[in-house]
Formats: sequence, structure tokens, C-alpha cells
Amino acid sequence: MTVSSVATAAYIVAALLFIASLAGLSKHETARQGLTFGIVAMAISLVASLILVVDISDALGIALLLVAMAVGAIIGMTRAANVEMSGMPELIALLHSFVGLGAVLVGWNGYLGHGDIAADLVEIHRAEVFVGVFIGAVTCTGSIVAYLVLSARIDSAPLLLPGKNVLNLGALVLFVALTIGFVASPNIWLLLAVTIVALALGWHLVASIGGGDMPVVVSMLNSYSGWAAAASGFLLDNDLLIVIGALVGSSGAYLSYIMCKAMNRSFISVIAGGFGIASATNDDADYGEHREISAADTAELLENAASVVITPGYGMAVAQAQYPVADLVRKLRERGVEVRFGIHPVAGRLPGHMNVLLAEAKVPYDIVLEMDEINEDLAGTSVVLVIGANDTVNPAAEDPGSPIAGMPVLRVWEAENVIVFKRSMAAGYAGVQNPLFFRDNTQMLFGDAKQRVEEIVRALDLASVR
Repeated sequence: MTVSSVATAAYIVAALLFIASLAGLSKHETARQGLTFGIVAMAISLVASLILVVDISDALGIALLLVAMAVGAIIGMTRAANVEMSGMPELIALLHSFVGLGAVLVGWNGYLGHGDIAADLVEIHRAEVFVGVFIGAVTCTGSIVAYLVLSARIDSAPLLLPGKNVLNLGALVLFVALTIGFVASPNIWLLLAVTIVALALGWHLVASIGGGDMPVVVSMLNSYSGWAAAASGFLLDNDLLIVIGALVGSSGAYLSYIMCKAMNRSFISVIAGGFGIASATNDDADYGEHREISAADTAELLENAASVVITPGYGMAVAQAQYPVADLVRKLRERGVEVRFGIHPVAGRLPGHMNVLLAEAKVPYDIVLEMDEINEDLAGTSVVLVIGANDTVNPAAEDPGSPIAGMPVLRVWEAENVIVFKRSMAAGYAGVQNPLFFRDNTQMLFGDAKQRVEEIVRALDLASVR
């Protein structure tokens, strides 16, 4: 048995484990197992790749490779260990940029040091180089912009350059023309040109998308990073990298499509920067006065409720309120109150963000329901607690003139009572005022969500003592 055959067998095992990882991550109950499969698969992939590419006689090369791996591992483990769950979306966006940058470097290396290529494959190789660099560069700068928006380092309002769609289309046409020229007659200046065009296109594409659609953007960039990895696999003649890239690319694209359906968005329009643009809104409309409620009064309302639905959002993540929320759920269920969660598909800034937070706090999986599962029951619910959510519960989605018109939302306003946990009356991430805050059956509980929930729990404890 040769070293090459052992590595190939390891690649097959790793590919199967990556597929099992995706299957496991599709359900709460098997998510941890799926993550374990993915970790093992990546470890096998690294070892097999080292076996294939390392020249044992090249001590300096081995040393440099091990140092690079050690530095990357230390940085990755340090960042992962220190990042809070609320910061996970921007961390993932930043990691996508590294994948894109890696694809760009692999593409340039494929041009500068491709070695001997069979005559009948030269043109194919040139196309692989060009496409790989283009996809990688778009992914790199697009992911950087997403990171900057999600981490509030730049404004979430969309970039509105004159003729932005013409600019995007022009960049694609130029890419095709440059590709044809490069395949016919390779030139380093053509490769440099397409790199610059792709970097600019990636920046402009994501900068032109408003904050309200950013969860879709993160998923879309995940797909891009997969295709960038697959392109690198072709250049490196690495079958496993092609398989992994295709898995990530296709699953990310499908997830983006599902999220667009959940938001009533056109997938093509979102990736072209067609949404999130400020339009005529009713933000200046007079909705009347909002009403406020105290934590003690909220506790009394909950204690006398027959059923409670909690709809969390990004504000819960920022406040790290999931643990006191889990405690509140436990105490209410002990009192015989039916408690469930309603999760919007794009709640938070990352697909599954709220589900992970609740699982982290040991909330039972069976009471965490998706929007489509809970919406029909909201009209018969005694109390809905909206904790840090805004756009996902905004009835303005039913207004044809609203920027979020047609977006499916949790119809919390149909409940008997609605309590909204919020720091202020500011508009949500999409920049659209929420008429829910001014409805007769809605009361606002201002302040830090974690502190307010803890106050409610203490009030319930005092009530039980009395």
C-alpha cells in the first residue's frame, strides 16, 4: 500500500464525515455530534494533506509549514475561546474573508508557479486560475464589509452609488472579457486587473445591501467561500478540497434561498444589492403614545397567564439574557404556565443564532418552535414577551409602502398582551419604525434585557413566598 493510496482513503473517510457533519447540524438534538464529525474530518484532512505534499527531505519546508499551522491554530483557538455568542456573526464573516484571500493567493500561485501543464489542459488551467481569483477576491472584500457592518464599525445603511446595478453588471462583463483574454494569452496585468475588479465588486455588492438583509448576506458569503475553496481544489489538484467546497457552496446557497423565502426577498435581488435601500416609509407617522410597564407588573401578568410565547432577537444576545430567560421559563412551567418560543428564520444576525443561544442555556428543544409553527397560536396566547426583537415582529411588513413589505413576521400583536423588552424606542436594524410599540395591547419594558428578566424572576420568587 502506497502513501498516496493511504491519503486517498483518508480523503474518502473525511468526505463522508463532512457529509455526516452537515446532516448532524440540521437538527438540535444531533448538532453536537455533527460538530464532532466535522472536527474529526478536518483533522484527518490536514494529516492526509501533509502526507501527500510534504517532502521528508525538505526540513526547512516542513518547519515553515508547521509554524504556519501553529500560528493559525493559536489565533483561531484564542478568538473562538474569547468571542461572545453575540459576536459570532461578525467572526464568521471575517473567517469567510480568509477563505477568499486564500483562494486569491492560490490562484496567483497557480499562475506564477504552475510548473508543467499538459498542452491540452493549459487553457483549462488558465480559466481555473482566473475564476478562482475572481471568486476569492469577491468573497474576501465582501466578507470584510459584512464584518464591519455587523460589528458596527461602519454604518449599516446601504451604499447608494449612482447606477449601482450598471456598475455591478459592468464588472461582470469586464470579468468575462478579461477571462477570454487571459485564456487566449495569459498576462500578469490581466490577472492583476481582474483581482482589482473583483475586490471592488465584492466591496460594492455587500456595501449596497442594507442591514436588514445582512443575515442573508452572511449565508451568501458562506456559499461564496465554499466555491472559492472548490476553485482552489481544482488548482491544487485536491479532490477533498473540491468536495468540501462544493458541500459548503451548495448548502450555503440553499440556506440563502430558504432565508430569502422567509423574508419574501428575491435571492437574485439580494445578492445584487437590490434591497435594504431607503425608500418612502411611514417612519414620520403619528402612532400615538407608547405605554410602559414595570418588571413587577410583568411578573404578575405572567403568573396569571395561561400561555406565554417568547420571541427573542439580537437584543437578547447582546444582553446575554438567555440564562435568566431559561430560569424564567422553568419557574413559569413549574406554575403550570405553558411556555414556548417563537423563532423567526432570520432572528439575530446569523441563521440559527437564537436556537444556539437557547440551547446554550439548556432550554428544552421541544418548546422552541419556528415561526410557521407558532404563528397560528399567537392569537390565543395570553402574553408574548418580545425580548430584543424588532424587525421580525414588525407589523409594518403588512404595509405595501414599507421597505420590509411582504416580509413574513411573527404576528405577536394578535396576542392578548405584548411586553416588549427594549433599551429605547429606536428603530430596528432595518431602520423601520415599529407600530407594534404603540398598540393598545403592547407595553414597553425598557432597560437591559438581562437585568429586567432577572427582576421578573425575583418578583415571581417573592410572590411564591407570599
